[in-house]
Amino acid sequence: MWEADSDDLFGNAGSTSSGGGLGRQTPAARAVTGELTGEDIDVERSLRPQSLADYCGQERVVENLRVLIQAARARGEALDHVIFSGPPGLGKTTLAGIVANEMGAKLRTTSGPAIERTGDLAAILTNLEEGDVLFVDEIHRLNHQVEEVLYPAMEDFFLDIVIGKGPAARSIRLDVPHFTLVGATTRTGLLTGPLRDRFGISYRLDYYSVRDLATIVERSANILGVQLDHDASAEIASRSRGTPRLANRLLKRVRDYAQVKAGGQITWEVAAEALSFFEIDELGLDWMDLKILGALTQTFRGRPVGLSTIASAVAEDPSTLEDVYEPYLLQQGLIVRTPQGRQATLAAFEHLGVTPPV
Repeated sequence: MWEADSDDLFGNAGSTSSGGGLGRQTPAARAVTGELTGEDIDVERSLRPQSLADYCGQERVVENLRVLIQAARARGEALDHVIFSGPPGLGKTTLAGIVANEMGAKLRTTSGPAIERTGDLAAILTNLEEGDVLFVDEIHRLNHQVEEVLYPAMEDFFLDIVIGKGPAARSIRLDVPHFTLVGATTRTGLLTGPLRDRFGISYRLDYYSVRDLATIVERSANILGVQLDHDASAEIASRSRGTPRLANRLLKRVRDYAQVKAGGQITWEVAAEALSFFEIDELGLDWMDLKILGALTQTFRGRPVGLSTIASAVAEDPSTLEDVYEPYLLQQGLIVRTPQGRQATLAAFEHLGVTPPV
């Protein structure tokens, strides 16, 4: 139960977006980041599949959703609440739109940071229609008071509101239409237990295979009117770090390069030249990734090094190094964390062509 005044009760939630380009000024501006950039927004909308049949990859999730959606539609009920988790750029927002389309429902979109007050959430929920899908991106960033209001809405589809203050205060209950909440989070560990337990359906999205990414690149190329052969799509896919958003972004960069340098036709050679031109190597590493590996393999000769020391060597903030750059290097087995510090692996020496110390 929560207390509302007139301003809070009728507050409206906004939306958030992030921007960025291809420069080196900030970590979010990396060409190989999975984070959404301003350039991605319009293109992503046109490239996103609209049905499960068009969705490529995440086979287990897609098959499960197909069964659950078919069962819910046969009963004439709203789908149970769904939460998608995983790194940025893997298709959580796309799947939310597909859920709404497959259920024949309207999609309402917001984000955790945009819902600042309980009144914002109340305004959103009371404006929903029966069967609507409410998508909340970065749901782990909801504040505690908003979560408390959300719990009864998710379970019993009502809101308890206290109007007024002191002896004149009174409580009223507002019914909420049966809706499906689809949440997305990149930080599952930050979800509170009570919120996580109220989702009946939970999926973690995995990184995509090169084959699936190549299929996505070819589909996007057809939509964008880009001419490329299968080897070129495979080359772009192999440098996309398992992320469809990054694959589509690299496709646009290769398209730009081919338009200027190769008459618009994208072959394997053109794709490889373009990606090298934009400083993205065969493993999808960019200039900063290589700078970090260079420091570990050459400057420190493979010895364990503390995070702050590496940050000083590459002129980067330690927290940025840990949160933005390290995860992919760890996933690829190029560095390891030891009690003494970060250390380059033999794979890092081999990738850079550096002779490991004896």
